[in-house]
Amino acid sequence: MQTESVKYWTLKRILGYVLILILMPVTLMVSWHFGDRKYYLCSLILIVYSIIPFLLSYEKRKPQARELVTIAVMCAIAVASRAAFIMLPHFKPMLGIIMITGMAFGAEAGFLTGALGAFVSNFIFGQGPWTPWQMFAYGIGGLLAGLLARKGIMTEKKRIRTAVIGFLIILCIVGPLLDTCSVFTMVTNFTRASVGAIYMSGLPVNIVHGVATALTLLILCKPMMEKLERIRIKYGMMGEEDEI
Repeated sequence: MQTESVKYWTLKRILGYVLILILMPVTLMVSWHFGDRKYYLCSLILIVYSIIPFLLSYEKRKPQARELVTIAVMCAIAVASRAAFIMLPHFKPMLGIIMITGMAFGAEAGFLTGALGAFVSNFIFGQGPWTPWQMFAYGIGGLLAGLLARKGIMTEKKRIRTAVIGFLIILCIVGPLLDTCSVFTMVTNFTRASVGAIYMSGLPVNIVHGVATALTLLILCKPMMEKLERIRIKYGMMGEEDEI
């Protein structure tokens, strides 16, 4: 019975990865093919995709209301952190908060927080064809932080290492994903030069974004993780068996 339970949970995890890593990019490409005005529909579809892996991450039970409230609060903090620095272009601590959520509550929770945070915060910064791409990119940042934390690579005890990894995730993964949105929305003649120019012009932006994320992790990771861990232990939330 235990073996069958492990196999069933593994299948659910695989389904979650399929939704995130395959179905979401396909949906982004289909949305781009049908034009800019489909971005609201695409965003709503991505939210549904984000919720499903989060629910599947619970092996033996349904998520409790307090767990959903905690994720909602972390999403609100992420949105507020982005809005608080609205006067500083590209310097947004939001990904740092998203990564902390993934580290504390698991990869799926990190992805869900990133996707929802991008969608909600764009009611302040402006919705557009870039919104679904931001949802996917920010979600990937939270997902990777959760996976690396589970392996003991990103931890609050190793703040400098965690901050450096957060910076590299932005520079090498999240940033290029956001630049890819610019490629599809701004480039009409796809040549190596035009595409390369988009990615090169995005490099300074990604560096600033990465620095903001690294500073957030360096300063807030330990105190926030300690508080979130106490909440998790006190209320029995999102135990180890529920995470990726």
